[in-house]
Amino acid sequence: MQIGLDLTLIILLIATLFHAMRLERALGVLKRDRVELDGLITSFDSATQQAEQGVERLRSGAEGAGQALARQTERAGELRDDLAFLAQRAERVADRLEVGLKAARADALRMDATPPADTFGLRARRDESFAALPEPASASALDEGGGVKLRSQAERDLLRALKLGRAISDVEEGA
Repeated sequence: MQIGLDLTLIILLIATLFHAMRLERALGVLKRDRVELDGLITSFDSATQQAEQGVERLRSGAEGAGQALARQTERAGELRDDLAFLAQRAERVADRLEVGLKAARADALRMDATPPADTFGLRARRDESFAALPEPASASALDEGGGVKLRSQAERDLLRALKLGRAISDVEEGA
């Protein structure tokens, strides 16, 4: 019986030794895998930190761009308001010029349609109003010798009409 127990004990010890060796190999694999896992965890932590830094840089860049865009939008709104104001003023001036030109054309047509005898004295008044306007002394009106060039009648009439239109515009602005 002693020998049977010793043999049983030997068989159990051999089985235990066999399982201990398998367990030792498995623990070796786990230790090796743990070192690799630590390396993976370290690299993952580094990548996470880099991603957080990148997100922070993107956030600060987006805030800066948003502020710059807000400033440009505000400036564009101011310019839009200025342009609208200038456009309104230009429309008013254009309307006044149109009214003045229509009146000047109507006056010119009436003056040209007056009878030769000038029974109403309109031609004399027209000539007086044109005569009251001074001739320009621009460089183009002088010849090389410093003398005044003679202009054609059409040029003189056009200059006088422009001066009259300017005078009408000045009177309307004052009103």
